Amino acid sequence: LICYCIKEDPTLERHFKGHRDTITSVDFNCNMKQIATGSMDSCLMIWNMKPQMRAYRFVGHKDAVMSVQFSPSGHLVASASRDKTVRLWVPSVKGESTVFKAHTGTVRSVSFSSDGQSLVTASDDKTVKVWTVHRQKFLFSLNQHINWVRCAKFSPDGRLIVSASDDKTIKIWDKTSRECIHSFYEHGGYVNYTDFHPSGTCIAAASTDNTVKVWDIRTSKLLQHYQVHSAVVNGLSFHPSGNYLITASNDSTLKILDLLEGRLLYTLHGHQGPATCVAFSRAGNYFASGGSDEQVMVWKTNFDTADYGEVLRLQQRSTISLKYLAQICTKQGKLSVHTCSIERDPGVKSSSSQQQTAETGISAALASTLEHIVGQLDVLTQTVAILEQRLTLTEDKLRECIDNQHKITLQLRRSDSR
Repeated sequence: LICYCIKEDPTLERHFKGHRDTITSVDFNCNMKQIATGSMDSCLMIWNMKPQMRAYRFVGHKDAVMSVQFSPSGHLVASASRDKTVRLWVPSVKGESTVFKAHTGTVRSVSFSSDGQSLVTASDDKTVKVWTVHRQKFLFSLNQHINWVRCAKFSPDGRLIVSASDDKTIKIWDKTSRECIHSFYEHGGYVNYTDFHPSGTCIAAASTDNTVKVWDIRTSKLLQHYQVHSAVVNGLSFHPSGNYLITASNDSTLKILDLLEGRLLYTLHGHQGPATCVAFSRAGNYFASGGSDEQVMVWKTNFDTADYGEVLRLQQRSTISLKYLAQICTKQGKLSVHTCSIERDPGVKSSSSQQQTAETGISAALASTLEHIVGQLDVLTQTVAILEQRLTLTEDKLRECIDNQHKITLQLRRSDSR
C-alpha cells in the first residue's frame, strides 16, 4: 500500500489569464505539458506549462463551453457546450475538431472511459448518452433522471457510470445492461458534480446544499459527510492515491479533505469570487482550479510518499495557520498583485503511542517548523508593506473626499445666506 502524506503546505505555482468569462472546467494532460480549460466565453484554451510557450485558444463552439477533458493518451480533448454539441479537438496549433450533434439541450459534462474508447455526456435534456470515440457514433441513452443532468463519469474499470442531476439524485448505471442499479437521494439540493474514487468502490458528490458526501457503492451506505463550505460546492477531484479529495465552492475557497482521517486538511484562498472547478493532475503532484474571476491557478500539492502516522505527529506539534500572500504576477506588461492564502486545519488529538516520540525527532521537527515559519514571516512582512501602501492611498482619497464635501457644504450655506 502506497501512502501519501503532506510534505509541505500546497503552493501556488502558476497563474493563467486569457479567458474572458467564468472558467467552467479544467483538466491536465497526462504528459503534464498542457492544461485544458473551458469557459462561458465559448472558447476552449490549451495552456502550456512551460512559461515561454503561448496558450492556444480554440474557437468552434457557438455558446459556453461547460466541460473539457483530455483523453487518457492526451492526444485528444473533448468539450461539451451550451450549443448542444460535443467536440473532439487535437490539442495542437491548428486546433482542428470534429463535432457530435449530441443532445437536445445544453451538454453539461463530457468524460472519457479509462481506455479512451468511449465518451459519456450529460445534458439538460435529462439524459446521459454514451458514444464511441473513434467512430464518433452514438451508442445509447440513459433516461431515468427527471431534471437536468449536470455530470456523468465512467468507473475506473468502465463497467459503471455515475450521474448527478438537478432532481437531487445520484444514479449508478450498469453500462452493459443499461439499467440504473441504485439511486442516492440524500442531498438536499441540486447535485452539481460527482466522480468515482480511484478504487472504483466509492463515489463523491458536490451539491448546492453546500455539502460533499462520499458513499460506498457496494453497500449503498453513506461513508462521509462534509459540511466545510459556506456556499454551493461546484466541483471536486480525488487524488490518485484515493487518500484526499479537493473541492471548489462559491464561497471562493478550495478545500483539501483527508479521507483517511475524515477531516478538513487545508482551506485555500486564491480566487476572487466563486471557485467553479478543480482537478488533480494524473500523478497527483499538481492541481488546477478555475473561477468566475477568469483566472486559472496551478498549485503544487507537495504530497509525498511516507509514513502517514509520522505526518500526523508532525502536524500535532506544528498546528500552524500559514498565509501565502502577495503572489506578484506580470502578464502582458501589466503588474498585478495576486493574493492567496492557505489555512491548515488544526491537528487531530494524539494517542499515547503517538506522543512517545524521541527527543531527537521532536527537535528535528521543531527546527524544520521554525525554519518554515521564518520563511513565511518574510513573505508576510512584504505583504503587510504592500497592504500599508494601499491603506495609505485609501486614507488619502478618503480625506480628499471629506475635504471636497466640506467645501461643497460651505458653498451651499453661503448661497443660502445670500
